[in-house]
Formats: sequence, structure tokens, C-alpha cells
Amino acid sequence: MDTAVLPIPLRAVAADLDADDGTPRATASLRRRRLPLAAAAEQRRVLEALPLQRDGRAVDFDAFVGGALRPAGLEIFQVNLGKLCNMTCAHCHVDAGPDRTDAMMSDEVVDQVIAAIRRSGAHTVDLTGGAPELHPRFRDLVDAAVAAGKHVMDRCNLTVLLLRRHAGLVEWLAERGVEIVASLPHHRRPNTDAQRGDGVHERSIEALRLLNAAGYGRGDPKRRLTLVSNPAGAFLGASQASAEREWKAALERQHGVRFDRLFVLNNMPISRFLEWLLDSGNLEGYMERLVNAFNPAAISGLMCRNTLSVGWDGRLYDCDFNQMLELELAPGAGSHIAGFDEAGWMSRRIVTARHCFGCTAGAGSSCGGQTA
Repeated sequence: MDTAVLPIPLRAVAADLDADDGTPRATASLRRRRLPLAAAAEQRRVLEALPLQRDGRAVDFDAFVGGALRPAGLEIFQVNLGKLCNMTCAHCHVDAGPDRTDAMMSDEVVDQVIAAIRRSGAHTVDLTGGAPELHPRFRDLVDAAVAAGKHVMDRCNLTVLLLRRHAGLVEWLAERGVEIVASLPHHRRPNTDAQRGDGVHERSIEALRLLNAAGYGRGDPKRRLTLVSNPAGAFLGASQASAEREWKAALERQHGVRFDRLFVLNNMPISRFLEWLLDSGNLEGYMERLVNAFNPAAISGLMCRNTLSVGWDGRLYDCDFNQMLELELAPGAGSHIAGFDEAGWMSRRIVTARHCFGCTAGAGSSCGGQTA
């Protein structure tokens, strides 16, 4: 990796990842492999070209929900600090990886985000990536959000906590009451390793034990540990309530690990999961499954209605998935965090496309888990 053009703090992070031979990796990013799907426009083209029909007409998401979606009150600031990650998971909708130093939030944008958080009515700041902890100013953003009285969520891949540069990070997060929202495809090793690389499950359990030792996962609302699961194939997520009971029993029995709650998500047909659907011949069948499982009861809890998604470059989106497809906020709602206006955001029309069926299928799916 050529790090000469990177800012010095980011250069150090990239060098650490280059030297990291302990984190398993399932694949390489689309960008690194120079595949057409690395471009958001190509992903949108593939989805729109599918011959999906109902009642003889092409499937249109807005028609299913009865017209353009409108926002509810702003509750969550979700900030994508960049696409740099110590892992490259087969299902990643971000196309994150150790090579993604091209998409990292600048100091200027971090400062703009902090200013917007301070003046916002949102009660939660949701930090995501890539692995957000790899950003050189991750701790600055956490401290600023906590000082502003916000609840902070760190969307963590678990294995990142084991990197040498992050010694003591778990305890630092616990002191600030940061909720850990940790992705773990399944409590069983084969399911997790199939998505994330051989050995990831074992390292994830090691990280969970570190979190438990710091007081996470034991019912303390200031040390909340949330796990996030998504299916390994082209099917919908299981019942969240029943899966949570199963996971709690299995992880404690087999590994002595505890957590507070489980989110179950549907896989979104974008980026590397879209690649898998195409390569396995499952894309059209999966999209038909999402459309046929459309559930109107899932609409009220959609994240696009209460969440502002801030991209690594400061551009604004209705949700994290729109961000990855580069579907920016509708005209008139503001386009960059530097000029974010909450009143304008509230008056906008939510931008939708075919991938949105992933959030309204079955019991629904959002960054906060199932919605119906």
C-alpha cells in the first residue's frame, strides 16, 4: 500500500493494517479487484435492470408504500467515518477493507460533524464505517458527542478491538458509556467464518470476553452490548426475539459470553453481497423474495425516517444504504453536513429505489434491528 500521500496519523493506521497478519480476511474489496460493481452507478444499473414485475408492471417501491416516504423527527446522527477496515467480509455492503484509505473523513469534515451534532436535536450519535475505531479522530468524535449529551453507539466488528493499537480502547469506551453494537453473523463458527474468514469467530469470542470483563453485556445500561446478525445466504433474517434467546443460551453455554440484546438484519443487495448474489445465480430470486415478503407494518420504523446518514466526505443521505449507492438527499434538503439544516431535512422527500425492499421484507430490517 502506498501511504506516502496520506495524512501522517492515517499513514500510521494504514501501516499497522499492512503489518497485521492476525486478522483473517474472506476476500478483497471490489475496488482492489477493479470490478465494475465497485461503482455505485453500476450497482444501481444492475438492480434496476432486473425484470421484476407485479400485476404486469415493473416493481416500484414508492407504489408499494403508497407514495413518497416522509421523515419523522430526527433521532439519530449516523456518521460513516470511512471505509477503512481490518477485515474484508464477503457480505459487506460498504466494500470496506484494509485498502480503503481512499475513503476516509478529513479533519475538516470531522469538525463540521461535531458542530452539527452540538446543534442537533438528535439524541444518539451512531458511529460506523468500515471500522470507525480506525479513524485517527474516532476518540475526538466520541468525546464531543458525549460532552453534547448524546448517547453514542460504536458499530464494531469485534476483531478490531484486538489490534495492538487499540490496547485499552474497550475500557476507554466503557468509561464514556458508549454502547457497543457488534456485528457477528452467527453464534456458530462455520456461519461466521464463511462470511468473514477462517478464524474470525474465535477472535470475535476473544473480543466479546474483553467486553464482558469491562462490564459490557451484564445489564448495565451504560455498558450495553448489542450483537448484530445477518443471514449467510439469500434468505431473510430469523425472528429477532427467538434468535436472541437462542444466541444468549448458546454463547453463554459454549463460551461463557454474555450480551444484552440482538439485532437481526436482512442482507441488502448492494456491493459485495450483490456480487455474491450475481455469482451464485441468486439475485433475481432474492429480489423476488424481498418484494413478495413486503410488510407495510415495517414502514413506520424505517431508519430513513429518523436518521441522518453522513458520508465520509460530508455528503448527506437518507440512510447508510443510500449512502453506499450514492443516492443523496432529495434537492432542497441540503447536500453537505457543513450546511445541515434540521428544518429542511424534516421537509424532504425520502429517496428510494429497489434495494429498499430489503428493509421492508418480513419483520423489517433497519440499523436498529427488525421494525415490525
